[in-house]
Amino acid sequence: MVRTPLTPEEHERGERLGRLLREARGDRSMVEVAAAAGVSAETLRKIETGRAPTPAFFTVAALARSLGLSMDVLAAHCTPMTV
Repeated sequence: MVRTPLTPEEHERGERLGRLLREARGDRSMVEVAAAAGVSAETLRKIETGRAPTPAFFTVAALARSLGLSMDVLAAHCTPMTV
């Protein structure tokens, strides 16, 4: 199966997600946050840098929980602003 290329908007949403997670992580190490979420540090690194712009829902939910972020805040931050 061939995956369709991501749109620029999808890439931008992934970058916003990565920035939010990086900011929420603060001084905590990637290894610490990833372990608390039950994902690899490499997965977290890819999400934070935008190299994985469409991570699985349960991965995002686990990271949000380990960082003390609500899904509402996460969704609001990653949804494009409409004018």
